[in-house]
Amino acid sequence: MNPTFDAAALCADYWSTSIIDIHPGSINVRGYPIQDLIGNVSFPQMIWLMLRGELPTDAQSRLLEAALVASVDHGPHAPSIAISRIATSCGLPLNGAMASAINALDDVHGGAGQQAVELYQDIARRLDEGASCTSAVALSAAASESAEMAAAVADGIAAFNVAHGKYLPGFGHRFHPVDPRATRLLAMVDDAVANGVVDGRYAAIARGIEAHLKARKQKPVPMNIDGVTAVIYAELGFAPELARGVFCLSRAVGILAHAWEQRARGERNKGPMPRQLPYRYTGQSARSLPRD
Repeated sequence: MNPTFDAAALCADYWSTSIIDIHPGSINVRGYPIQDLIGNVSFPQMIWLMLRGELPTDAQSRLLEAALVASVDHGPHAPSIAISRIATSCGLPLNGAMASAINALDDVHGGAGQQAVELYQDIARRLDEGASCTSAVALSAAASESAEMAAAVADGIAAFNVAHGKYLPGFGHRFHPVDPRATRLLAMVDDAVANGVVDGRYAAIARGIEAHLKARKQKPVPMNIDGVTAVIYAELGFAPELARGVFCLSRAVGILAHAWEQRARGERNKGPMPRQLPYRYTGQSARSLPRD
C-alpha cells in the first residue's frame, strides 16, 4: 500500500459538500447553526437556503410559499394522487406509496413547470438578442417594445413546438376554464412587482404568450397553475429543473394526505376504476386453438 495514501482525505473530498457541516454536537446548515434556524425560519425559507445557499427575504419567501401551497393537490383524478391511493391499498407503507406517486411526476405529469420556465427563458434570451420584427423601427417606443415581445414570443413558441410538439406547457386546462389558483398567484406576482420584489419580466413574457394564443386560437387560453408557478420560480431565479423539484416537494403533501386517508378506508387492491365498471376489450373474438 502506498504510504502516502490518505484514505480519510480521499473520503472527505469524495463526499465534499457546501450544504451541511456536521461534527459531534454541531450541525451547521449553509453556515447557520441548526439551533438558530429552528423556530426562526419557515419551511419555505429553509428550502430556499438549502437550494440557493442564502436565506430569502420575507417577500421572496411569501411568494415561494404561495406557489408551494397552490400546488399541493388536484384530486384523485391526478395520476400521482391516484397512484398513492392505489399503492396504499396494495399494502405499501406511506413512504412506499409516496415514492411510487412521486416517481410519476415526470415530463408529462409534473414536468410542465420546468418546461414553462425553459420556454420563458428562451423567449427572454430572444428578447435580449433582438427578436426579428421588421416594422419595429417605424413604431413608437412602447409599440416597438410590444412588437419585439410579440416577435420573441412567436419565435419561442415555434421553436418549442418544433422541439416538443404542439402541446404548450403552462397554458389552458382540461378541467378549469380559468384556473383559480393561477388567478390568485398572478395577482401576488403583480403585487411583488409593484413592491420591487421581482422585476416582472417573466410575468410579461407569460402574458405575451397568452396574447399570442388568444390571437391564434380566437379564444382565451389562460395560464394554468404550472404557467404561473413557472413565472414565480423564474422571477425568483430558480433553475428550470428546480421548478420541477420544488413542485415535487409541494405535491408530496397531497400525496401523503391521500395515502393516509386511503389507509383509514381499509380497502385492498384498489384498481384504477371501480370493478363494477367494465373496460372495453378490443382484441380478437373468442377462438379455439387449432387441432392436429
